[in-house]
Amino acid sequence: MIYLLDADTLIRADRTYYPLKRFPVFWQWLRHNGVEGNVKVPLEQYEEVVVGKGPLVDWLKQEENKEALLFAEEADPVVVTAVTANGYASDLDEAEQEAVGRDPFLIAYGVVAPDERCVVSFEVSAPGKKRANRKVPDVCASLGVKCVTLFDLIEVLDFTTDWKPPGA
Repeated sequence: MIYLLDADTLIRADRTYYPLKRFPVFWQWLRHNGVEGNVKVPLEQYEEVVVGKGPLVDWLKQEENKEALLFAEEADPVVVTAVTANGYASDLDEAEQEAVGRDPFLIAYGVVAPDERCVVSFEVSAPGKKRANRKVPDVCASLGVKCVTLFDLIEVLDFTTDWKPPGA
């Protein structure tokens, strides 16, 4: 299973749960799982994060981290369009498209291989939301894509704060 990280997962992990300066082991573990092919960041989500500033941006831009985590696949525009139309609405206006942002790209990567890929997002399901206000977990569910939180990912891939890189 490849876990595809939403931009908010990286940002919130750094700001709230696992700040780089306090939990470097978490970020080493994340990089290791990127190298192993378990965790990837689609280009569109990577770009959302690296337009900012700070330790997370600096860390993501380091070549070894970027190479380990960046998902080496381009989104299929036809699938992205279908995700937008079927997951949000086929007639989104410009403001709604901006509100949806790059989430359709993230979900599209899952749509093309739902048995092999899972979206990781901190967004919370809100089934009553419509159109551009729909949340990633709800769009994923409606399109047959698995969606979990970072905490689920940590459980599945067995992160602990005493994790050591292989060979260390």
